[in-house]
Amino acid sequence: MKMFQELKNTPNEAKDMKLRKVTDMHLKGSKEIFDMVEKMRNAGGFMGRNLAEAAIIFSIMVRDKKCTKMLSFPADIVATGLRGVLIDIVKHRMVDAIITTCGTIDHDIARTYSNYFHGSFYLDDEEVRKMGYHRLGNILIPKDAYGPKIEEKVQPILEEFYTSSEKRISPSKLCSIIGKKLGKSSLLYWCDKMDVPVFVPGIVDGAVGSQIWLFCERRRDFQIDVIGDERRLADMIFTSERRGGLAIGGGISKHHLIWWSQFKGGLDYACYVTTAVEYDGSLSGAHVREAVSWGKVKPNARKVTVFSDATVALPLIYAYVVSSKR
Repeated sequence: MKMFQELKNTPNEAKDMKLRKVTDMHLKGSKEIFDMVEKMRNAGGFMGRNLAEAAIIFSIMVRDKKCTKMLSFPADIVATGLRGVLIDIVKHRMVDAIITTCGTIDHDIARTYSNYFHGSFYLDDEEVRKMGYHRLGNILIPKDAYGPKIEEKVQPILEEFYTSSEKRISPSKLCSIIGKKLGKSSLLYWCDKMDVPVFVPGIVDGAVGSQIWLFCERRRDFQIDVIGDERRLADMIFTSERRGGLAIGGGISKHHLIWWSQFKGGLDYACYVTTAVEYDGSLSGAHVREAVSWGKVKPNARKVTVFSDATVALPLIYAYVVSSKR
């Protein structure tokens, strides 16, 4: 296959590529991991210390029985093996709610029924397209596994709901219904099983969102109740005694987490993991301290910002929490 043959002026990673399936990562705790993170904290070096601090704060947050715990993240990490870590966070009841984007539903459906593959950042994207793949960073997604497969699975779900129930559904309820249809490898399956609501404020921005639009073109009286989810999220915040948030990446997911928290005095625990920069004024790159000025995070909150790729940081944060339970 030409796409995987030697490519000129690219690193060796791209020269010797072969298709290899992306597999979900599931981790167990160990004394070695616990000790390593503790030593990273004491080492005093740059992001290593911040990552260790995030692991410790998240661990304290998880154990605070009076804290309502929220996790936000963008969709891209669900296309990687990090989906397994997200599933385990839910299975171990480390969070009470998830706030994410439409692409999370997309990738969760697509990966349930098809394989994603290892790729390279350096592939020729014209060749990638000709060979029938989409490229997401260094992940290859078969075209047929995405748009067509999502349409095949989502349209019957929407039709079944429409014909057997009311004509109005919230994104979190739709995620729960989809989760019931998927297998145990699915994040949405475990969110439904563990009663962890998945809030998707930007529900129309993705393949599932396009399927909702398409369905609404045929069923004009069908509606997505985004405000219903806002009420549900508001109720969680207003009835909470304390609030904690682990925000992976940025965008609408992160903003929704901290935005609603300000109405009850802000987060008591706040961990940001991001690769974005602060100097352009973006929310994605904003340090956790900026949220204090808005009242979204309390001045005395346990808080830290970690500048790291989530696929590096989140496994260590999760593994530390599991390890500290041993």
